[in-house]
Amino acid sequence: MNQTEQFFVLHGTTIDGERFRPSDWAERLAGVLAPYRPPGVRTSHLTYSPYAVPRVINDVRCVVIDNRLRGLEPLAWKFVHDFAIDNKLQTSTF
Repeated sequence: MNQTEQFFVLHGTTIDGERFRPSDWAERLAGVLAPYRPPGVRTSHLTYSPYAVPRVINDVRCVVIDNRLRGLEPLAWKFVHDFAIDNKLQTSTF
């Protein structure tokens, strides 16, 4: 990821073109990353982190990861990348 790319997207489609299961995987992954927030932001157990947000893009569940997570918590960033690789998910950056 170069410096102009601000977001890493995990798409709910494998590199083989199959839908990734379970159907709530994006919400689960974003929930795991919910504690990572900008410094000074109050934490609520009912919200996602602004650094990891589930979205639907072109009718596919995705998780959009803000590049700032890398600086805040490098191990969380590595976890997200490893999750994509281990599950053979399509990814993109923008």
